[in-house]
Amino acid sequence: MTTDAQPPAVILVRPQEEGNIGAVARAMANMGLDELILVAPLCDLGRLATAFAVDAAPILEARRTCADFAEAVAPFQRLVATSSSRGRTLSRPPVTPRDLPALLAADPPGTRAALVFGGERSGLSSDDLARCDPLVTIPAAARQPTLNLSQAVLILAYEWWAARTAPARPQVTSPPIASAGDVEGLFGQLEPLLHDIGFARDDTFQSVLRDLRRLATRAALSGHEVTVLRGICRRGRHALR
Repeated sequence: MTTDAQPPAVILVRPQEEGNIGAVARAMANMGLDELILVAPLCDLGRLATAFAVDAAPILEARRTCADFAEAVAPFQRLVATSSSRGRTLSRPPVTPRDLPALLAADPPGTRAALVFGGERSGLSSDDLARCDPLVTIPAAARQPTLNLSQAVLILAYEWWAARTAPARPQVTSPPIASAGDVEGLFGQLEPLLHDIGFARDDTFQSVLRDLRRLATRAALSGHEVTVLRGICRRGRHALR
C-alpha cells in the first residue's frame, strides 16, 4: 500500500457508550485516520468523550452523524464490516485484520473505503452485514473472544498504518466500484420488479433480498454494471405494463 492511499473512514453504527466513542477517536488519531461517522448514536457526547479522546478532540468535533445506515455508507465503494463469530453463523468466510490492507490496495485507485463497527452489545445487524464486503473478525482467546469497540478500531487502523508505507504493488486497471448509494438505487428498482413478477410470494422474500445484497457486494459492481442492471429493471417493468 502506498503512502498516498486515502485513509479509510470509521463508521460506528448505533454506539452506546460516550467513553468508547472518545476512545475510538484517540485510536484513529494514533493511526492517522480522521473521518468519523456515527449512525444513530444512543448517547450524547460531552466531557467524558473528550476526556477519553485526549488530544483527538478535533476528530470528535468534525464527526458526521447520520440517521441511518444507508445515509452513512452512501459515499463509499468499499465497506469493511467487523463482527465477532461468537454466537453467530457468518454468511461467508471472514478475513483477519492482517489480510485487510492487501484487499484494500487491490481496489482501483480512488476507491473510498470505510471500516464499519456495530454497537457494543449487539454488533451489526444481518441487513448491515449484507451490505458489506469483506467481513473481518479479530482472532482472540476463547475465554474472552470479543473486544472493546475502541480496541477493535485500533487493531484494524494499526494494520492499515503498518502497511501504508510498504512498497507499492503493480495494480491491474479496473473500472471504479459503484458506491453503496448507487447499489441501493439498483435495489430500489429490483425489489418492486420482483414483486411485479410474483417472485415475492412469502415471508422468505426479505431473506432472499439479503442474499442478493451479499451477492452484489461480493461482486464489487462497477458503476457501468449498476447502470446496465438498472436499465434491465426499468425495461422489465415497462414490458410488464
